[in-house]
Amino acid sequence: MVFVALIAFVAHLLLNNLFIESITVNQLIYSYVVNVILACGVIILLFALRNKLKDQLGFIFMAASMLKFVFFFFLFFPQYKADGVLTRLEFLTFFIPYVICLITESVILSKFLNRLDNLKP
Repeated sequence: MVFVALIAFVAHLLLNNLFIESITVNQLIYSYVVNVILACGVIILLFALRNKLKDQLGFIFMAASMLKFVFFFFLFFPQYKADGVLTRLEFLTFFIPYVICLITESVILSKFLNRLDNLKP
């Protein structure tokens, strides 16, 4: 998870530098760190609940993904909207790491759930 996010961060940073009106490095770092921490938290949560709520793990994953998006409105949106305008670059600063972490998280959890299904007697 962290390795994929790190590669995406470097690519995002390089692409960001091509734009005249770019996002600060601190904003990118903050966005990637928050998204990676939340994604790792979801993976740990589902791993911890794998025996108790095995049949509900998919719903828990969907709810956790929605909660991660809610974090955007509390952590990022006020800062981006402070000047009255949410630019495309500001939105992508949150959305790209969100999607990268969501895809990576989905792949990891898909493999994890497939292993759980294979362990059924």
